[in-house]
Amino acid sequence: MNNPYEVLGVSQNATEEEIKAAYKNLAKKYHPDNYADNPLSDLAQEKMEEINAAYDRIIQERRAKDKNTGQNYGHSSFPDIRNLIAQNNLDQAQSSLDAVPVNQRNAEWYFLCGTVQYKRGWFENAFSDFTTACNMEPSNREYREALNRASRSRSGGFYQNNPYASSPNLGGCSACDMCSGLICADTCCECMGGDIVPCC
Repeated sequence: MNNPYEVLGVSQNATEEEIKAAYKNLAKKYHPDNYADNPLSDLAQEKMEEINAAYDRIIQERRAKDKNTGQNYGHSSFPDIRNLIAQNNLDQAQSSLDAVPVNQRNAEWYFLCGTVQYKRGWFENAFSDFTTACNMEPSNREYREALNRASRSRSGGFYQNNPYASSPNLGGCSACDMCSGLICADTCCECMGGDIVPCC
């Protein structure tokens, strides 16, 4: 079989998100339904089989590698906390993390702390925790991808969903907040004999 990464057109260092995106694009392009009653239908079918096989092989190899290096959830030091985060029970997850003794706070602990911060929209704190996790385990893809997401979010980049992330609270003032502030200020000024907004 050809190199599965070459078949999908991605590098061997590609993230799982990039691999899935490449697979979806190729599957959309070569799906047999697009070639019905077309002389190229047999070639499209062969190409689709090659794409499916390449994707399956990459995913299986990566799952096996994660299992051997203890990076899958089955080898998690904190499976209960991961479940709490997955259920969006952030307060309980944070309480459980805080209860972990300092000498047991490993890279996964920092990753999970960062995940809680990220879900709350506190990107600076999340970035710091993810950085610590990556420094402790530089080869862990899960931690590295989380750090990349936090880095994009804290710099105003495109927000991407992940199994542990919900829509962030971006903060700031909306138009309604500004109008409310002006009305309050106008009311106070009128009490003192002034007027900020003449129409009100």
